[in-house]
Amino acid sequence: MTRFIDTIRATMREHAGATAIVQLAGGVASERVVSYGMLERACDALAAALTQRCAPGATVGLVAANSVAWIEADLALLAGGFVEVPVPLAFSAEQAAHLLSACSAVLTDDEGQRRFEQWRAAAPQAFQDMPCLSIGALAAGDAAASAAPGPQDRVCKVIHTSGTTSAPKGVRIRAHGLDALLASLWQHATVADYARYLNLVPFSLLIEQVTALYMPFMAGGTVVLPPTGEKPLGDPGAVAADKLALLRRARPTAVTLPPSLVEALANAADGLPALDTEALCEALFGRATAPLIAAGGAPVAAATIERLARRGIVVLQGYGLSENSSVVSWNTRAANRIGTVGKPLAHVACKLGPDGELGVRSASLFAGYSGSDPSACHTDADGWLWTGDLAAIDADGYITIIGRKKNLIITAHGRNVSPEPAEASYRSVPGVADIVLLGEGQETLSAFVLTAPGVDHGVLRGALERHGERWLSGVERASDFVFEADAPALRASLFTVTGRPRRPEVERYVRARAA
Repeated sequence: MTRFIDTIRATMREHAGATAIVQLAGGVASERVVSYGMLERACDALAAALTQRCAPGATVGLVAANSVAWIEADLALLAGGFVEVPVPLAFSAEQAAHLLSACSAVLTDDEGQRRFEQWRAAAPQAFQDMPCLSIGALAAGDAAASAAPGPQDRVCKVIHTSGTTSAPKGVRIRAHGLDALLASLWQHATVADYARYLNLVPFSLLIEQVTALYMPFMAGGTVVLPPTGEKPLGDPGAVAADKLALLRRARPTAVTLPPSLVEALANAADGLPALDTEALCEALFGRATAPLIAAGGAPVAAATIERLARRGIVVLQGYGLSENSSVVSWNTRAANRIGTVGKPLAHVACKLGPDGELGVRSASLFAGYSGSDPSACHTDADGWLWTGDLAAIDADGYITIIGRKKNLIITAHGRNVSPEPAEASYRSVPGVADIVLLGEGQETLSAFVLTAPGVDHGVLRGALERHGERWLSGVERASDFVFEADAPALRASLFTVTGRPRRPEVERYVRARAA
């Protein structure tokens, strides 16, 4: 199997004058354009500098904003045979220290350096002896072609994933696993699809590394970065609807959207009812045709995807987890069944356990965790990873995710409710920034609702009640709603970096409010 990093290195050499990265202008910063030749020189210089400072195969942290520097460092670490640990800037000092504890050094850009110093001030014992190296300074050094890692498989990354504790699990990603994943994804995409990809979520998420960096660079395409300082979705303070102008400006051929932005896109399309598909695409994407739109990370309501489909905009929902190097299944242009997360990729097999839990076996499974956590996925003796997700698989092989086993709500009447599908449905109501269903041991469900700015809570309550009556079964509907305006600090305390609710914390917060 061809190694993806070798394909990217070949692209750098063969298309040295082509544009690899564009960082859009914003504020006082002008547009920045990086060619493949410039990217190669920076990667070689970084890899050479790291080789002088770190042992072969050393573990190196990456703390940076979504920037050119982040990309340079990521590719240099892959090409140089190091183990990369990317850490979200939104992590607390405790969480960052947990992930970075095994690192020989940490690479930072300017924003990452500031965040690292904040962590060091908050937890000096954890960070005081850890070398912090400037990506920009190292990339400006002498460029020497790095010795490529050998053909054997190896752990190339340790990726965070949300756990039940404040210490995130570190998922050890295999180089050959990424090779297998990318080979399967290319069976459902073309080089033209990835001619111009718009980055919208943090690079610390493995799915964004795969779709925003590796696929465009393998295709010789261009990665478009938002203006410097613009927060990616998932960071505190970032609002999905605010990214619509960026979508128009960037004119992407491919994007991967979180559910919040799919909802915002559908609402924007609803606000332009007179436009035909071509005019609508020009209004939303700055081009006459829609980009390849993948969606994942959390459920998207089928009704939302159908609203866009009726206007000629296709959203392809998928499912994945870090333990499988990201994607497990994906709806494709040739096989798209709305309401499902598609069929397993070619290198993946899926089956259901006796209780409906989804099992996955594939060539892209991880190499274990860097630590322990009670929420860790279990791999059995036959190589099946048990995901903790309840699912259904229809006769044609399409998978529907029902919810997390651990999130199952059992009401006072003994009814089992998976909250995620109903939450996705409620999230489609305009004015809902996020929603969490509660009700363990209660006769009916209640909902904690984060609201968008300026929303009248009385009006929103009526809209949610009408939505529930129309679209949800009686057991899924909330009978009571607790509203609070969305705010970065509140979201950071009640949701993970990847946007998933910390359900016990939400329940405690709602109880404290009612006391």
